[in-house]
Amino acid sequence: MSGASGALVIYGWGMDAGLIHDNFLLDTPAAVELYHRWAAPEPILDFHNHLPPRDLAEDRRWENLTRLWLAGDHYKWRVLRTNGIPEHFITGTASDREKFDAFAATVPKCLRNPMYHWCALELKRYFDIDILLSPDTASRIWDEANEKLKSITARSLCRQSNVVALCTTDDPADALDHHAACAADPACSFGVFPAWRPDKGMAFDDPASLNAWIARLESATGRDIGDSWPAYLDVLRRRHDDFAAHGCRLSDHGNDTFYADDFTEAEIRADFARVRAGQRLAPDAAGRLKSAFLHEGALMDHAAGWTQQFHYGPLRNASTRLFQRIGPDAGADSIGNPGDARSLARFLDRLDRDDRLARTILYNIHPADNEMVAAMIGNFQDGSIPGKIQIGSGWWFNDQLDGMRRQLEAVSQLGLLSRFVGMLTDSRSFLSFTRHEYFRRLLCRILGREIEEGLLPRDFTLVGSMTADICFRNARDYFRLGTPHSTP
Repeated sequence: MSGASGALVIYGWGMDAGLIHDNFLLDTPAAVELYHRWAAPEPILDFHNHLPPRDLAEDRRWENLTRLWLAGDHYKWRVLRTNGIPEHFITGTASDREKFDAFAATVPKCLRNPMYHWCALELKRYFDIDILLSPDTASRIWDEANEKLKSITARSLCRQSNVVALCTTDDPADALDHHAACAADPACSFGVFPAWRPDKGMAFDDPASLNAWIARLESATGRDIGDSWPAYLDVLRRRHDDFAAHGCRLSDHGNDTFYADDFTEAEIRADFARVRAGQRLAPDAAGRLKSAFLHEGALMDHAAGWTQQFHYGPLRNASTRLFQRIGPDAGADSIGNPGDARSLARFLDRLDRDDRLARTILYNIHPADNEMVAAMIGNFQDGSIPGKIQIGSGWWFNDQLDGMRRQLEAVSQLGLLSRFVGMLTDSRSFLSFTRHEYFRRLLCRILGREIEEGLLPRDFTLVGSMTADICFRNARDYFRLGTPHSTP
């Protein structure tokens, strides 16, 4: 670039362009330089998502845009309901085209909601469609996208997004056949790894659900647990090893809060036996069991050299009406109360004082917890690896511009942004890899402004290298995942 005016001509600022253009969100020459030279070329390591591994193993194709774009996406369901769309056209029995038309009528009402940007990005990147979705353009977009969809598969979307590895979210009782199939197939050119999500195994306040899940676990492993806490832990450890053999290097927990109560072995054994007998425990006893379960799981992760992730704080299934009609993940979850710093500190300290604290990422759903978590992680860095304890990217209700900006400010002011492992999709949609682009553009916007304001040096090797680290390299080095068709 020869100067500001030259940059304007080269990159098209001020020219007539669609909403998603080369310099979308990039409002300074420095931001443009950072993004196009340092951020955009980096591949994607998506270390937390909810993609179905079967779709990857079978290289799924979709019948139409609704099946790919709207099915299972509770973000979209929420805006549809807010726009007054009846459930018949969301999760009901309306035709796929009727559901698409309902969404097309809703998108113009999403101005300033992140859904507007996400939809425009997804249409542009995967279907090369520049026009904005609305009732007037619905038929054209439906026809164009469905025609392109004939040559699109689950794996092709990953390759198009430059994905080198991804980690699905898997229950310990799940079979890992689909991950094995991906690993054995040379045509699957990127890594597909499981991630250990044992939430159902700590439902000690719901004996019926827990015991039904343990029956699944016993069936999957061929081992009897009975009412024995040691037998339960032994089966979980063996299954943990099975996951590791399939390339797993991360666990993930979806907690309402951190459980870090004191407990004794005798109490835990007795409480577990009562739950197995179908008895409902008092809250303090259930809390003890949850505390023991999380602690033992953390010890397993440390022994295996894994990273443990904790997504905490959501208020789930708030609508009885939707839960009874659709079940969980219906779009009826929200931000819960701010987290308890004392419980979090007790949980981490119990592991740290015995030198058994694994790599840890903490994702808070309440934005008021950003500074608390960013400060907390500094207490437990031990100098063994860079950024061993992390505050995770803006999660769920915070994965929009303001939420990601707040998270970046917290990690910058109270830790080291340069060691941050970056963005993830946390999505069930194969089109959501554009969340990485959205994050990267925002990151470059922030850093570019500070270069122009003189708050950061105009050294693009220095700042640009940090940008590339955050976009990919830090995650590559931190998670130490294997490569496709090899043992990690």
